[in-house]
Amino acid sequence: MIFDTHCHYDDSRFDEDRDRVIETMRNEGVKHFVNVSADRDSLDGTLSILEKYPESYGALGIHPSEVRGLTEDVMEDIREKTRNNERIVAIGEIGLDYWDEGPAKEDQALWFMRQLDLARELDKPVIIHSRDAVQDTFDILEKKHAEDMGGVIHCFSASAEMAKRYVKKGYYIGIGGVVTFKNAKTLREVTEIVPLENIVLETDCPYLAPTPHRGKRNYSGYLNLVAEKIGEIKGVSAKEVCEVTFENAKKLYRLT
Repeated sequence: MIFDTHCHYDDSRFDEDRDRVIETMRNEGVKHFVNVSADRDSLDGTLSILEKYPESYGALGIHPSEVRGLTEDVMEDIREKTRNNERIVAIGEIGLDYWDEGPAKEDQALWFMRQLDLARELDKPVIIHSRDAVQDTFDILEKKHAEDMGGVIHCFSASAEMAKRYVKKGYYIGIGGVVTFKNAKTLREVTEIVPLENIVLETDCPYLAPTPHRGKRNYSGYLNLVAEKIGEIKGVSAKEVCEVTFENAKKLYRLT
């Protein structure tokens, strides 16, 4: 069984064949997935996914690239939606993204911390997005004692040494299709040193499809390829990778 801990099935790229895609991934062994919001529209989009697909869970939050114009009204919306739906299992994706000319770093940090506070208030784990902001992300999480809430560092892209620091604090490391890329030497090193008990599988679909589908639309069924690569790196079977990471996902999201 496979648990996709991070995907975006409310994305418009699934509008024409969403039902077929989800039926196909069921046939590939995907038992559960978490649809993760990133902007204000996807808060409702995630709830729509939960209404239609019983194997789905959701996470609500605002991506750092989308914090321009954010207000406390949006925080209240997230609060109420989370309280009113037991299948909202996390706050996310939230964090920092310095990759392009997005919102000011100060604004990203402000709303990152604000959403960490909201997660603490709601007693939910967090899904952390960090791109080209390795130390600032770690420092804010440490400042806010976010390890108390638990969470996952989504689409992990930092060093093996930083991975060790996160694992020591109890975070899970999210690994997806990038681990299959030829130029992903650092992520393969991370995969090798991080215990399997601290890894969860994720697609971030429709993005980051694994080799040999790189550049195409991603979906949860491709996680079999990710599990095979992780198993190859760690010297275990893909079946064991799927089984252990499935249980890890349940622990991360506090599911029985």
